[in-house]
Amino acid sequence: MRCIIVEDQPPAQRILQKFIEDVGNLELVGVFSDGLKAMEFLRAEPVELLFLDIHLPKISGIEFLKSLHNPPYVIFTTAYSEYALEGYELNVVDYLLKPFSFQRFVQAINKVPKNRQVGSQQADKNAQTNLGELYVKSGHEFLKVAIEEIISINSDSDYTEIHLEDKKILSSESLRHWLDVLDGKRFLQLHKSYIVNSSKIDRISGNLVYMNNQSRIPIGRAYKEQFMKSLMP
Repeated sequence: MRCIIVEDQPPAQRILQKFIEDVGNLELVGVFSDGLKAMEFLRAEPVELLFLDIHLPKISGIEFLKSLHNPPYVIFTTAYSEYALEGYELNVVDYLLKPFSFQRFVQAINKVPKNRQVGSQQADKNAQTNLGELYVKSGHEFLKVAIEEIISINSDSDYTEIHLEDKKILSSESLRHWLDVLDGKRFLQLHKSYIVNSSKIDRISGNLVYMNNQSRIPIGRAYKEQFMKSLMP
């Protein structure tokens, strides 16, 4: 799917470029800092999807969109939530409120009508996990994490802790989010507060799972039967 970015902030441009590259079924054919330059490009080149900021120099993203006779599908990217209603009245595909995660970005791509979308929602989920990495929003940063380095994830109050081989990352995403995003055949829930990477299990003794980083994780009574079945070939 051919797409362009219309965004005047270089950091936001770089995040979108990386996310587009990681999805794999998008072809980025242009990056523009204002709507007028993008308008010239659209007159000459076919584009199926537009990532559009609202606050732009010279002409706003909303006015730019209104000026297009036959616009491509549009995903708004903005730090201002007050324009959401007007955006949907313009039939945009989605409204990404900055800062947004890679997973939220993939969800927006999944909303593009099927006639221009390559693959399905499950295919996009597989695309990100098969890449071997994902992006975790931690504070105001997006941290690249190699999936194979994840040992376990546990919930703690309003955030989750992602334990890697050499460090720990705090994420505002829920445990349910990680269950939805990660490969369910590899990442198993063994307690209401824990997910483990089955390839990192060293041994199981009683109701404790010993991971290869020397951590010990309890098996919840309600999860034990399914957890043990999932480990069997």
